[in-house]
Amino acid sequence: MAWEATTNHTVIPDRDAMNQPTTYEIVIRGQASERILARLRDDFSIETIAGRHTRLVGKIRDPAHLHGVINQLTSLAIDIVSLTPADRNLP
Repeated sequence: MAWEATTNHTVIPDRDAMNQPTTYEIVIRGQASERILARLRDDFSIETIAGRHTRLVGKIRDPAHLHGVINQLTSLAIDIVSLTPADRNLP
């Protein structure tokens, strides 16, 4: 018996989907070293906040880019405190 996919479902587009570069603010716990953040330096401005957190601000091109940045940080066991689209008008 051949398997056949059904196509009678309704697709609702996500109006908030990232369809253009978006500026994101990423706050990570602790003061990250230059060596750890070297790969992100081209895409993000990086500043230390009171020696307790590091703030990265930069343009994310698309969802794949965002996932890549998150993967890179978490693969280094960096704790992400917040991840916020900085240039969207959020409710």
